[in-house]
Amino acid sequence: MHSPYVRRRRLATELRKVREARELTTDDVGRLIYQSRTKITRLENAQVRPDLHDVMDILDALDVTDAKRDRIIRLARDAGEKHWWDRFGESMGPRQKLYADLESGADGIRSYNQTGMPAVLQTPEFIDALVELDACQGTLAYRPERMAEAREHRQKRLLSPNGPTYDAVLDETMIHRLAVPPPVMAAQLRHLVDMVTTEERITIQVLPSNARIPGGLLPKASFSHYTFPEPGDSAMAVVDTVTTDIVLTKRNEVATYTELYERVSEAALSPEESLTFLSQVADRHFDGAGSEA
Repeated sequence: MHSPYVRRRRLATELRKVREARELTTDDVGRLIYQSRTKITRLENAQVRPDLHDVMDILDALDVTDAKRDRIIRLARDAGEKHWWDRFGESMGPRQKLYADLESGADGIRSYNQTGMPAVLQTPEFIDALVELDACQGTLAYRPERMAEAREHRQKRLLSPNGPTYDAVLDETMIHRLAVPPPVMAAQLRHLVDMVTTEERITIQVLPSNARIPGGLLPKASFSHYTFPEPGDSAMAVVDTVTTDIVLTKRNEVATYTELYERVSEAALSPEESLTFLSQVADRHFDGAGSEA
C-alpha cells in the first residue's frame, strides 16, 4: 500500500516541472484548460486531492505523451485514492489524518517524543486523559470518540503483518510532566513495555532528563521521520508544533532530522535499559492514586 499524500507530493512536483519546462505560468495553464490559477496552484502545491480529468487535461494541453504521461496518470490515480481515514472526515482531527496517511505507506517510522506518548501506542484510558487535558485549552477540533477510534485503526496498521518498523525515543521529562492520572500513566508505561516485548518491529528508548546530546543543538520540538519502500517515494520528516504539523520533503531538511534522531537515539538509554526504566518508573511513581515521590 502507498500513501496518497506522498503520491500527491510527487504528482505536484511532476506537474510543476512540466509547466516550467514549457515556460508557462499557472495563469497560462489555467487558461488552457479553462480552470482558475488558484486551482492549478493548489494542485502544484499538493493542497488538494487531484481530479484525474483535470490532470489529463493539463497533460493534453502541454502535449505530454508516452511514458511520462503514463507515469503522471498513475501518480494522479494513486494520489486520488480514498482510504479509511477519509470516512472519518474532520471528526478524527485533521492532524491525525496526515499521520494516518503517511503511516499507511511507510516501511519505517522513527519518532522523537518530547511532549507526548506515541499516538499509535496509547491505551484507551490514556487517550481519554489526553482529551480531558486538551479540553482545558478550549474547543476540541475533533470528536473524542472518533479520534479514539481512528487511533485504533492506526494501531492495527502498525501491528499488521506488513506494518512498518517503529522506533521511538521518549523524553523522560514528558513522562513526569504530562498531567494524566498516575494510575493511567502507570498502565500506559506498562503497555509500552508489553508492546516492545511482544513486537519485534517496535523499539522504545528513553532519553534521560540529565542526558547530554553532543554533536549539535537540542531538538526544539517532537518530530517523526518516515521512509517508504518505493524508490520514488522519498523520505519525509514531520515536525509537531503547538498548532500545526510541518511537513519537510527537501533532502537537506530531511537529512537534518535524520541526523537529529540519530543523536537523540545515541544519547538515550539502550532499548533493554529503557524497558527496565519504564517498569521501574511505573512501579515507583505511578502505582495507585498516589503522587510522585
